[in-house]
Amino acid sequence: MSFALQDLLSEIEQCRKEMVLLAMETSFTNLGVVEKSERLDQLLNEYEMKQKV
Repeated sequence: MSFALQDLLSEIEQCRKEMVLLAMETSFTNLGVVEKSERLDQLLNEYEMKQKV
């Protein structure tokens, strides 16, 4: 696995952790949680695209 993919996986995991913690502190409908979720979606889509190459 390339360093770029490893870095992307690390960023995905960090974003996921931040989203879960924020959701536990606030609510799943909190704007910050929704924004983290959207960012996580972007990262996951990017990872999927890079896996296909």
